Amino acid sequence: MILNKKIVFLTGTRADFGKIKSLIRILDRTSGFEPYIFATGMHLEEKYGYTVKEIEKSGFRNIHTYSNATSEHTMDLTLAKTIEGFSRYVRQLQPDLIVIHGDRVEPLAGAIVGSLNNILTAHIEGGEVSGTIDDLIRHSISKLAHVHFVANDQAARRLIQMGENPDTVFVIGSPDLDIMFSGDLPGLEKAKSYYEIPFDDYAVVMFHPVTTEVEEMPRHAARFVDALLESGENYLVIYPNNDLGSQFILNEYKRLEGNPRFRILPSIRFEYFLTLLKNASFIIGNSSAGIREAPYYKVPSVNVGTRQNRRAHAPEIINASYDKEHILQAIRRAKTMKPQQTKVDFGTGNSAQLFLQTLQKPGFWQIPKQKTFRDMK
Repeated sequence: MILNKKIVFLTGTRADFGKIKSLIRILDRTSGFEPYIFATGMHLEEKYGYTVKEIEKSGFRNIHTYSNATSEHTMDLTLAKTIEGFSRYVRQLQPDLIVIHGDRVEPLAGAIVGSLNNILTAHIEGGEVSGTIDDLIRHSISKLAHVHFVANDQAARRLIQMGENPDTVFVIGSPDLDIMFSGDLPGLEKAKSYYEIPFDDYAVVMFHPVTTEVEEMPRHAARFVDALLESGENYLVIYPNNDLGSQFILNEYKRLEGNPRFRILPSIRFEYFLTLLKNASFIIGNSSAGIREAPYYKVPSVNVGTRQNRRAHAPEIINASYDKEHILQAIRRAKTMKPQQTKVDFGTGNSAQLFLQTLQKPGFWQIPKQKTFRDMK
């Protein structure tokens, strides 16, 4: 079967681009597929490092940029603007497949545009659970998408429980593992030099707003920064995402400026981030990197607050409340924790190959765009 398929990947953040990068690359190197990238969201914001330049550095062609920023900075208006921009783009491109990842408003916009325009739409890493509004968005995307590429059997079961057709659910693992274990990561000294990181012993900080707790975020952020300051450790601090409440965190980070124990960066290239995480004494905050990537590297993770509630957990993960003393106790525990023999079920680093094999099957392109709810037997 000779394929000639246009595949558009929608990316709105540094994180989801890291997740789909290996999938884009394998299609870019395979005849019969022409990948396109629709870059929007945080990628186009100078405040967060203008990370579209990292997409360009990856050597990909067919990159289309679109700013979905609004003066009100609300998720609903961002969703509306992304729908408008992406709809215009796909009408012009006429892709055979839309690929979206995760649980933010940008992929939700992609799923809406795909389903309403009768374009086959694939969702990466659906069927998972967490403790915030991300759950509602993620499951909404899954119900709009026609195809699901999930990280493990548990996620597949959840989608089937939600009424999805088992024949449209494919377990490929988490695609970022392809890069984690690729052997192409930069060396530690190169990464530290590139980002001017002065210390040998350090922890990584990634603390994002919880939109359902936005009124409490100023207090949560203040206690979190208090704990960092009192801990006496060195920290590589990476900006939060741009969800509602992020400015409260950034306001607190101003207290860290000029302190020699802190290196603050808007963003870090994914491969460099992985090297720095792999060599960190621990990671602290509420990023999924502390739940997924860190256990694979046997790096302790201090998981603060509710954002990752109900996510998969490993022995390296130490849960802490927003209380300052509780966070400090967790930091002390992380510093003394010995590497664990952890089994984390997010794949083995061959997601891109499994993704490609699925797209190369003739039956994939006959998946119906008319969805029906499947009752559980």
